[in-house]
Amino acid sequence: MVSLRGLCFLLTLFLGSFFGSVFMLGPVLPLMLLSPAWYRWVTDRIVATWLTLPVALLELVFGVKVVITGDGFVPGERSVIIMNHRTRLDWMFLWCCLLRYSYLRLEKICLKAALKAVPGFGWAMQVACFIFIRRRWEEDRAHMANMLQYFCHIKEPLQLLLFPEGTDLTENTRARSDEFAEKNGLPKYEYVLHPRTTGFTFIVDMLRKGDNLDAVHDITVAYPQNIPQTERHLLLGLFPREIHFHVRRFSAACLPSSAEQLQRWCQERWREKEQRLCAFYRSEPRRFDQPEARVPPCKSQLRVALIKAASLLYWSAFITLCCAGLWLWTALRLYFLLMVIFFLCQQRVTGGVELMELACHRRWSGAQVKQD
Repeated sequence: MVSLRGLCFLLTLFLGSFFGSVFMLGPVLPLMLLSPAWYRWVTDRIVATWLTLPVALLELVFGVKVVITGDGFVPGERSVIIMNHRTRLDWMFLWCCLLRYSYLRLEKICLKAALKAVPGFGWAMQVACFIFIRRRWEEDRAHMANMLQYFCHIKEPLQLLLFPEGTDLTENTRARSDEFAEKNGLPKYEYVLHPRTTGFTFIVDMLRKGDNLDAVHDITVAYPQNIPQTERHLLLGLFPREIHFHVRRFSAACLPSSAEQLQRWCQERWREKEQRLCAFYRSEPRRFDQPEARVPPCKSQLRVALIKAASLLYWSAFITLCCAGLWLWTALRLYFLLMVIFFLCQQRVTGGVELMELACHRRWSGAQVKQD
């Protein structure tokens, strides 16, 4: 049966993203025509306010405990984050870690292109300039190159989350991974899938060439109890009791230089993940056999608690005021309707807000070249 807790969680996130896209992000969209770099600066911070909402709900309302071990983060550094894909929701749970050890405004995610069409969530992801991929490498390669070159050109620091496994761990995906292992003489894994390294090596190479990479963060995520595989599990109220993150930081200067060596490096990290997760799930109590993160959080416990409380209060009030405003004022309903039509139509015409941003950047770059 549908859980009231799960329904409230997903409904709050949906309304926050939907109203946030319309009333918070919508008014700043014209800024991309004037200055794509300033538009990116502003929208990253607006989107980051919403990213605190799932963290606040998970930890304050549903009592999820977050445990972080390993190297931690150097605050504000530019990195590629690679993580095992245990559930379809790992990307959202990671925000609990990044809120403490980094800045949510830096995060970008490589994710499936189909998600950009989801009302609310997908619209905000487009404005946030997430990298949407279609799993057709020739198309994805060109799109990734354009996006990464844009970030490098405007000197936008980012922490790009990538799931090299390509999909979450299920019985079916594990079977396909085992089949791949048999064909290529590789060991079979129980707790991870064999990574696809092409995208990872390409991204690292592009960011290094653009002087926009300080480190690679290798994160292993594990759930001691209640593994919510999909959104449906959250709807049923099956929230994780604890989420464990083990972080390893590798300086960009220490990474292999060639694509072939970087591919082997990534595969070695996944062999280590399998061993680490095997030990985790066989230990009692379940935990990573490492001390707390060696790099201290960039925010104190008090500051994190205040951010979560402020987020919960702000978004509750914001959603309530949006509903009241739409009920009371015709002008607001008209603006709301126009923005919804814009978000629905622009994707059909331009392919997404992030592509409009790239086009504006090319226009301004071309104009500057002509002036020079």
